[in-house]
Amino acid sequence: MKTLKDDNPLIRNISSTLQSPKIPEVDGLPYIYAVTPTYTRPVQKAELVRLSLAFLHVKKFHWIVVEDSTEKTLLVGRFLNGSGLNFTHLNVRTQKGYQSGKEDGHRNNPRGVDQRNAAIDWLLANHVTPGVVYFADDDNTYSLQVFEEMRFTRRVSVWPVGLAGGLRFERPIVSLTTGKVVGWHVEWDKERAFAVDMAGFAINLEVFRRKSKVRFNIRKKGKIESVLLSDLGVTLADLEPKADNCTKVYVWHTRTEDADQIYEEKLIKEGHPSDPKIEV
Repeated sequence: MKTLKDDNPLIRNISSTLQSPKIPEVDGLPYIYAVTPTYTRPVQKAELVRLSLAFLHVKKFHWIVVEDSTEKTLLVGRFLNGSGLNFTHLNVRTQKGYQSGKEDGHRNNPRGVDQRNAAIDWLLANHVTPGVVYFADDDNTYSLQVFEEMRFTRRVSVWPVGLAGGLRFERPIVSLTTGKVVGWHVEWDKERAFAVDMAGFAINLEVFRRKSKVRFNIRKKGKIESVLLSDLGVTLADLEPKADNCTKVYVWHTRTEDADQIYEEKLIKEGHPSDPKIEV
């Protein structure tokens, strides 16, 4: 019998998952599956720790952490094992030509696309309990309220994102008459069908099951969220406004600044760096 791995060259390159003990069944609450792409950098562990401190308070929560790497790192593995969270640990290297970084001249390529797709592959291949999928990047800040807002998503739910798109906030515009989304408060690329930030929507897992071949398209730079929703067959009328008709902000695109390591670089050049055995 064929599996997703047989048809999908990306998932064939994902090494086996590392998963915490089976998630216990609790009440009738739907699960939230939070997908976090991550990559090696000085602030990586600090970012993951910050996220985990919020996630620990969310009921029926499963964290899928996907490293942009050819193999799982000890740092992320140790962190997840000690986090106290239900998790799945995956890794897949971003395909050539789309890897971001100063060294390859592709700094503006979208990060995390192949990693999010790997998480979708894993969710569909493992027949997990029904729930809601949320793409929770590791450079955002999350209020606990945002998870309760999304939990009962029937198809696709949406809400504002603070400090996004060069504005104080971006948000869906909701008709007070119909309670439906009728437009977008954004300034960047206003022509997108769904002008929503990655942190500003959640999708019921059943939507992916019904359109099982749809994934983020790495070639649609700047429009990967909008194209995904369109490819899933979502319409503006399907969107479920949350956060008091999209008037409250419960998630922020904070983006931790790069760590200043000017003196560490000096020590490395001199041949006596800070103790590499101490994990940061």
